Amino acid sequence: MDWREEYKRKSVTAEEALKAVNSGDFVAFTTGREPQSLGYALAARATEMKGVRIHIQTPGLDFGWYERDPIWEEAFQIKVGYVFPKGVVREWIDERRGDYMPGTLIPFEEREDLREPDALLAEVSPPDEHGYCSFGASVWNKKEQIRAAKTVIAEVNHNLIRTYGENFVHVSEIDYFVEFQRTAGWGIRPPAPPPEAKAVADLVATLVQDGDCVQVGAGTLAESLPSAGVFDNKVDLGLHTEMTARGLVKLVREGVINGRRKQINPGKAVATAVGGSREDMAYINMNPLFEVYSAAYVVNPKVICLNDNVCSINNGLMVDLTGQITAEAIGPRMISGSGGQPAFAWGANMSRGGRFILVLPATAAGGTASRIVPLLPRGTVMTVPRYLADIVVTEWGIAQLKGKTVRERAEALIEVAHPDFRGELRKEAKRVLEM
Repeated sequence: MDWREEYKRKSVTAEEALKAVNSGDFVAFTTGREPQSLGYALAARATEMKGVRIHIQTPGLDFGWYERDPIWEEAFQIKVGYVFPKGVVREWIDERRGDYMPGTLIPFEEREDLREPDALLAEVSPPDEHGYCSFGASVWNKKEQIRAAKTVIAEVNHNLIRTYGENFVHVSEIDYFVEFQRTAGWGIRPPAPPPEAKAVADLVATLVQDGDCVQVGAGTLAESLPSAGVFDNKVDLGLHTEMTARGLVKLVREGVINGRRKQINPGKAVATAVGGSREDMAYINMNPLFEVYSAAYVVNPKVICLNDNVCSINNGLMVDLTGQITAEAIGPRMISGSGGQPAFAWGANMSRGGRFILVLPATAAGGTASRIVPLLPRGTVMTVPRYLADIVVTEWGIAQLKGKTVRERAEALIEVAHPDFRGELRKEAKRVLEM
C-alpha cells in the first residue's frame, strides 16, 4: 500500500483514536512535551474507565487528572518521571497525591515506559515525500517507545522542525494519526540569568580548552553560561549534549563549535533535544551540521567517552563536603529529575582528558542558606556519587576534588562556599568528618 493511502486510512479524530484505550490498560506518553489533543481526549473518558495506568515522563500540561477528585483517582493511576520546579504537578507531588518514578536517561533494558504500553501517545510532523514523520525538536527515547508499544497514536503538528540524525518514524509504524494545529513550543524567552552567571562563567572558562567536546546540562545557572561567555575566545569546540542550552546554536553558527576535533560524529553538533530562539530553530531546521539522536546514543556513558576531552558542565542544587552531589531534591522534597547528569558524570570521567564540572550558586534562599553543606540533609537523593565528583565551581572559586582525600575535599569546598558560612562549615567538618 502506498504510504499516502495508509496515512489517509489511519487519520481519525482524537476521540476516535482514544477508543483504543480500555480500563486497566497501560498508557505512556512519549518523553518530551505531551500531545495536547490526545491527552485531553483521554481525560474526557475518565467517567468511562477504571484503573488506567498512565506514565508521563516529562509532565508539562494540566489535563485535569492531577486534581484531588475521586473520579480522576478511580479512572487513572498516574506516574511521572520528572518534576519541574513549578506548576500543578509540583503541587500534586508535594501533597503526596502523586507518584514519582526515579530514573535516568542512561539506557537500560527494563524501563517502565518501555514495557509494552497498550497505547503510546506521541507528537510528530506530517510525513515527508518518503512517508517519514519527524519528532520535531527532540527524540529522547521515542523510537524505543514506539517499538515497544502495542498501539501508537500520533498527534500531527505542522509546526515541528526536521533534523538530521535519527529523528524520524515511518507512517507504517503508527496506528492512528490525529491532525492538530499547535505552536512548535520553542522560541520562549528564557529566564533571566542568575546574578552569579558572569562570575561563574569567567571561572569555568579557565577550565575549558580549545578542542574540547562540550556538554551543558539543564538548570538556570548552567544554561546561562554559554550566553555569559564561558566559551568566548575558544576554537574548534565539539558538541555532544543532551540538549542545546541558549547560546550554543549561536556558537555553531559562528564556527566556534565546529566538531573538527571530535572522534565520533566529527563536524556535527549532536544532541537528543534542541531548543533556542526562533532564529536558532530556523537555523537548525534541516541543517546538516546538527544531528539529533536517541538518548540511548547521546546520553550513554559508553558513547560519551569515545570523544576525547569531554567538558561536561552541569547544574547542582547542593554538594556536601565529601563531594556527594544532588541535582534532584533537598531532603525528601523532589525539585527536579536526574536527567542526563549521571551519564555525563560517568562519560566525562571515562573520557581521555575529560572533566565533569558542577556549577551552583554558593547560597540559596536569598543568601540565608549555604548550598555547600557538611552532609546532604536526611532523605536527600544523591544524583552523582562522590567518587565521580571532579570539579565544583561557585561564584567564589574553583574546587578541584578528583584525587583528593575527604579532608582535602572538605577544605577545597569550604574555600568556595560563601564567606558568611565558612566558619560554621569548618566547625561542622570537625564534628561530622572528624577533621
